[in-house]
Amino acid sequence: MNDRLIAGSATGILLHKDSKSWCVSASQPVTYEVQQVDGLFDCKNKTLLDLCSDSKKATRHIVIIDKRVDDFYGADIRRYYAHHGIHLYTLTLSSSEETKDMAAVMSIVRHLEANNVRRRSDPIVGIGGGVLLDLVGFAASLYRRGIPYIKVPTNAMAIWDAAVGIKTAINALGRRNRLGSYHAPSKALLDRSFLKTVDRRHLANGMGELLKIAVIKDAQLFNLLEQHSKMLLDTAFQDNLIAPKVISRAVHGMLEELAPNLWETILERSVDFGHSFSPLFEMRALPELLHGEAVALDVLLSCRIALRRGLITQKEINRVKSTMRAMDLPLTHRFFCDPHMLQEALADTVCHCDGMQRLPLPSGVGKYTFINDLSFNEVQVAAEEMMNVNE
Repeated sequence: MNDRLIAGSATGILLHKDSKSWCVSASQPVTYEVQQVDGLFDCKNKTLLDLCSDSKKATRHIVIIDKRVDDFYGADIRRYYAHHGIHLYTLTLSSSEETKDMAAVMSIVRHLEANNVRRRSDPIVGIGGGVLLDLVGFAASLYRRGIPYIKVPTNAMAIWDAAVGIKTAINALGRRNRLGSYHAPSKALLDRSFLKTVDRRHLANGMGELLKIAVIKDAQLFNLLEQHSKMLLDTAFQDNLIAPKVISRAVHGMLEELAPNLWETILERSVDFGHSFSPLFEMRALPELLHGEAVALDVLLSCRIALRRGLITQKEINRVKSTMRAMDLPLTHRFFCDPHMLQEALADTVCHCDGMQRLPLPSGVGKYTFINDLSFNEVQVAAEEMMNVNE
């Protein structure tokens, strides 16, 4: 018997001539919407309800909300749902990097099970920062092998980073995001009005990811941040001219990189910039060092490496440092000059990238290249230079 394809050309089963082996080919389309919307839980705003109208006009929503967000906005959210006649089944979680674990995921799963969540038609809504959204996404990917969910990010980091992609994860084995899945949300609704109640340090923390995407691939975004970071921080992104433009460029830049490679089949990813060394340092320094702060330090270290390779200029590094200062981001940390940790971090990146470094480095602000021949001596020298904030 000759090899033949059963059931269509794009997907199907290839039956080999020996009739004892099969090759299954299948594809799964992914469609989700990311939308900027202000005042999401204003009773006059029906964006969330309209987006859930495909769920057979659901009369109930399953909400998992961060405790701090619930303290600030819980009454408004409950009022919104009551106004529209939607029954609310709420789980409130205290979420942090230290509690981003399987125990938290199981508490969400138990909430879904206790409320008899239907497999497709009960909207699951995660409302919180990146940690909360990761937990909800991971739980949704596990429950009944995958149910739909909606992301409503409430802090700076989540609005232009965690809510945009399809990755979910928890911390495990002493490593950040060691266990996880790829599970796209149905929608991600970005409401910057939540940032009004985010404290200044956590706003600055979120700006670490803005810095990353600007330095590695968007010179126009970098120019905006260079000019307006202090204002954005002072106003909690509430101005109506610059903030929407910055958020839009950051989200578009992330999606431009993620969309063609959602499952990371291609391991050279420009958005891994700022994550070459930082994951290990962040976990070791918890709760002293926040994610965006660690990413920004990684950005600066990587820029130092790029400088020594002639990829960028000292003037460009000075621009990066000046912008980091305007963002209230740290320029040094004791872990970033620890040779043993630097070596361990680089080795872990090589494992993550399947045996190669694949390190993204800036080749001028807004452009990038990948390298695979970084020596540890280069890293150590760059780290020592970084510790001199006046250099």
